[in-house]
Amino acid sequence: MNDPRPVSAPTRELAGWISRLRYADLPPRTREVVRIVLLDTLGCGVYGYATPWAKMLLQWARAGAPATGEATVWGETSASLRASDAALVNGTAVHAFELDDYHQAKLHPGAVVIPAAVAMAEKLGASGEQLVTAIAAGYEVMIRSSLALNPSAARLRGWHLTGVCGPFGAAAACASLLKLNEEQTAWALGLAGTQGSGLWAFNADGTMSKRFHAGRAAQSGVMAAELAALGFTGPTQIYEFHDGGVLKAFSDASDPAPLTRGLGQVFHLDATSIKPYSCCGSAHSYVDAALELRRRLGTAWDAKRPVRLGMAKVVQVQCGFDYAPSSSLNAQMSLRYIVAAALMEGHALPPQFSDVKIADPVLTGLAQRMQCEHDPALDQLYPARFAAWVAAEDRGKWMRVDVLDPLGSPANPVDARGVVEKFRGINPKLPVDDIAAMALDVERHPIKNLLDLVAGRKAKQSHSV
Repeated sequence: MNDPRPVSAPTRELAGWISRLRYADLPPRTREVVRIVLLDTLGCGVYGYATPWAKMLLQWARAGAPATGEATVWGETSASLRASDAALVNGTAVHAFELDDYHQAKLHPGAVVIPAAVAMAEKLGASGEQLVTAIAAGYEVMIRSSLALNPSAARLRGWHLTGVCGPFGAAAACASLLKLNEEQTAWALGLAGTQGSGLWAFNADGTMSKRFHAGRAAQSGVMAAELAALGFTGPTQIYEFHDGGVLKAFSDASDPAPLTRGLGQVFHLDATSIKPYSCCGSAHSYVDAALELRRRLGTAWDAKRPVRLGMAKVVQVQCGFDYAPSSSLNAQMSLRYIVAAALMEGHALPPQFSDVKIADPVLTGLAQRMQCEHDPALDQLYPARFAAWVAAEDRGKWMRVDVLDPLGSPANPVDARGVVEKFRGINPKLPVDDIAAMALDVERHPIKNLLDLVAGRKAKQSHSV
């Protein structure tokens, strides 16, 4: 009879690492990355606060809100929701318009981990160092969870990995802030994993459910950690158990090794990518290539010029569908439309995904005529590198631009100054320089002061101790 017990115990190993992690354990570069992604995520969240889908979730959360709130909705001036519901609303707002960070493990850690960690830190009055430590734990666990599933394999089964792996990251961050012990943290991971989901069916009609996945994952992680703190048990073999463990349930190509390989020495979060464009991260190299073609062939782009795109299989399934105007999300996921916008307008920013633009007959015509083809060479690179090529015909000859790593990726990074300018571009009415100064020195400031600035309110000049 086979012994069902695992040879290794990655759930407990991760739980032990989370419970023991301290600020002093984080390398300087990891701390720097956390501060940068915190600033970027806050900027995305304040921008997303005004979107219809974030407003709907806020309306839902308000209906059941307690008289005294624990955490603040970003862009507002006072705590008005439970921490879990604030994480839901803020996470959805961060992911609201495809501006938030991503990792090449094919997920969006900032939109999940940071709303959960900030809400819990605000509730507990945690220090800036504790917040940075919690965010680092959350990113690392979320990314490692996706790597263990084999991101491409899980994606091709229809899973949106932000929703599947996000609860693990949020729970890890909150367990760190709540100072849960190893056993409680293992419960929290188990309770998080059993809530993980997120289906790619939103691509059928461009609906709001993708925006919801990040917020729901953040909310699930907060709930998991808070329940574990109360003694509510969760499966302590949530990753590895042979019957219903996450690795077997979500992927036929999973491997537990990435969960713990180099844990504490290698921080995968350091390779988080910042988005310069308002569309799917897998499309960013195509935007770079299209902009370069536009530069070489002339900015007054001929909409009738033939264009071809080369795609890895996963990208072809995910973003290579025939384009028909429907919603901003549909356009933000469509490589055909994204490249058309970049070629015709020289940008792939929020204005290019307005209701008017996504139905523009010239842009639509170019998108619909575009030729998309599977390139097996790109399969060998993706997702470790989000490589792409775009080609256009010019006077009977084809000009092709290949891009191995998009702008904003670790190989072609956007630094703190770039994030400040991105924040300023999408939130021009806020005191962006003051927000940046505080976020990039968050260890010395109470989180409430930072949230006051994000709301456009002058923060107190005190420092945390």
